[in-house]
Amino acid sequence: MSDPTLPTQSDRVDAKTWMAVCGSVIGAFIAVLNIQITNASLPNIQGAIGAGIDEGGWISTAYLVAEIVVIPLTGFLAPVFSLRRYLLGNTVMFLVMSVACAFAQNLGQMIILRALQGFFGGVLIPLAFTITLTMLPRSKQPVGMAMFALSATFAPAIGPTIGGWLTENYGWEYIFYVNLIPGAVMILTLWPSLPKAPMNLGLLAKGDWPGIATLAIGLACVQTVLEEGNKDDWFGSAFIVRLTVVATIALVLFLWIELTSAAPLLNLRLLKRRNFGLGSVANVIVGMALYGSVYLLPVYLSQMQGYNSEQVGMVLAWTGLPQLILIPCVPFLMRWIDTRVLVGTGLALFATSCFMNLGLYADYAGPQLLVPNLVRAVGQAMLMAPLSVLATGGIERENAGSASAMFNMMRNLGGSVGIATLETFVAKREQFHSSIIMSHVSLFDPATRERIAALQQRFLSLGDADPASAWHEAVVQVGRTVRAQSYFLAYGDAFYLMGAALLLALAAVALMRRAAGGGGGGAH
Repeated sequence: MSDPTLPTQSDRVDAKTWMAVCGSVIGAFIAVLNIQITNASLPNIQGAIGAGIDEGGWISTAYLVAEIVVIPLTGFLAPVFSLRRYLLGNTVMFLVMSVACAFAQNLGQMIILRALQGFFGGVLIPLAFTITLTMLPRSKQPVGMAMFALSATFAPAIGPTIGGWLTENYGWEYIFYVNLIPGAVMILTLWPSLPKAPMNLGLLAKGDWPGIATLAIGLACVQTVLEEGNKDDWFGSAFIVRLTVVATIALVLFLWIELTSAAPLLNLRLLKRRNFGLGSVANVIVGMALYGSVYLLPVYLSQMQGYNSEQVGMVLAWTGLPQLILIPCVPFLMRWIDTRVLVGTGLALFATSCFMNLGLYADYAGPQLLVPNLVRAVGQAMLMAPLSVLATGGIERENAGSASAMFNMMRNLGGSVGIATLETFVAKREQFHSSIIMSHVSLFDPATRERIAALQQRFLSLGDADPASAWHEAVVQVGRTVRAQSYFLAYGDAFYLMGAALLLALAAVALMRRAAGGGGGGAH
């Protein structure tokens, strides 16, 4: 009798397959890394190419718009050109555009090059997911998903750290050069390991071009609205209103086309499957919190604590680096623990880390964020790979491309929604708290007058000879204190919002079915 603990012949994976998985995961990592790595260096880039603060936002927006448009197209285009040609070709072009970005001379050039970089880089994310689903047997998929999780959660967390360090020590150009080494390793591993296949250009004639066109237009408009809405006062801007109308019409048409087409671009009916549908909902929320927290913490540290980009990166490193140790352990846990329990525990820890940051104050900076960041690191490490396995369990090989495109698109779109929501939420809550506090700060209040008088004496002792000028400066200082306190409360509210959203994701996971296979959610 054979030993049931030993892998079967069909479960054994040769070295060439692991090379393909590893190479594709490296690609997903550098593609996701480039979403965040430029944010830490944006002021430096803007100064170098002569872009204003508002205009500089398009450096990030261009990449994100192109990336989210191309992600759902990969399932269709990969068979047309063959997976090997399509992945290697896009990798080479991504690296070329990365270097070109470092030589951009003005804002127009940078926007075009970043858009092209995002268009080629966006392909690398879903194809890594697809390769894991199609080239690994179900028993090995938890390991592949754990590797993919490093790109999904570790890359956004470590991006500002790498970007800040490179910018402070070598210059902003190196945030683009840093792609070359992992990119070269990726090509060297994929070239011999991906199976050769002929191109099938005939599929282009059978493509769902109406679906492709409406989805591309709809997603591009949605992404632009989310990225630029807060800066342009949302629906107070005619530009944002027009984009919203176009996005709504395009996406409604896309849904109608996909649900009535005999050969749709994306098999939206996969969302009717309980685990994939609920898992996608949870994935959107995880994306909101994942990218939202990576946005919120740097803004808080720079605005309220005066941290530079390198200091911000060092704080966020305590969210990223522990995941290098923790994520490889997750597949072993999945062998013995119900996958839903792992995902639920990860979501609960992630939410807890957000709730730990509710009571922000003037001295709440890097040292105080250490424990919440470590809790968040553990939570993120535990949830991403199990959630991917849980959601995609039972997905047939022919549907792997659609599942990969939708799952990754939703996480990225969730991230954009999360950032836009938090950006607006903090601004509105600051105004709310400021009005509440100011209602209790009055020149007729004895405590307020005593505080102003004390500050006036302080300014006089520092050399201000005019009592009236010192009094004015004291009043201004009280106003600054009120505004700072309002921002501390607003940032605390934003962390609360993220934590509450993660609890909703936890509810979605609780409704999912146990993954097929043994206790580990398909690990056997």
